[in-house]
Amino acid sequence: MEKRYTMDDFLEVVAALRGENGCPWDKRQTHESLRPFMMEEAAELLASIRIYKQTGNAENMCEELGDILFQVGLHSHIAREEGLFTIEDVISGITEKMIRRHPHVFGNLNQNSIEDIHKTWDEIKKEEKAGQSWITSPLREIPQELPSLVRAVKVMKKVEKEQPGADYQETVSALKKQIEELEKYDRDTQKSEISNKMADIFMSLSRISLLTGIQQEQVLYDRIEAYIIEKESDLHK
Repeated sequence: MEKRYTMDDFLEVVAALRGENGCPWDKRQTHESLRPFMMEEAAELLASIRIYKQTGNAENMCEELGDILFQVGLHSHIAREEGLFTIEDVISGITEKMIRRHPHVFGNLNQNSIEDIHKTWDEIKKEEKAGQSWITSPLREIPQELPSLVRAVKVMKKVEKEQPGADYQETVSALKKQIEELEKYDRDTQKSEISNKMADIFMSLSRISLLTGIQQEQVLYDRIEAYIIEKESDLHK
């Protein structure tokens, strides 16, 4: 039978890779140097979910979740070496957080609607974030590392909660005006003006995404896939 490894075995492997006789590549990694690999692994996990949806085969998803777990294990081991925290702290912290944020499951709060659950989640999260020195404002709580189309909507959503009033028709009218202004610029000599106007257009599209609930990142993804299928056919003619 194929040997089945445990979490303890996994942590021992991570420790060995970082140990005195470990892998030179793993030994020289830092939290900073691992950033692009976490981004890559997250993208590959998303791809594996798509593959599962298309094929019904979950083998790749299982593998990619393992790669994500390895990143978590490696970061946690490096943090332990630095005296920051351990994998046990990570596991305890996320367990405590999930219990705290689900009082309707683990507490006495009686909630059934998704809206009420989301509201309570947001309130608890806001209390948790209060006093955290690295968050200089509610808008800075949103990671800069997010894809810009996703980040724009999240920023606007926070603003809209505090200053409601965004209007769909007004936004569409503004978008139309921005496109008309874009047409006035010379492609070769006014690149700065074009760049600024493109930014305005992206922000207007992001506001439309917020107001309609349409996920613009997914919309663009789907359109790119359709474009590839179309062009692949043309290029093979």
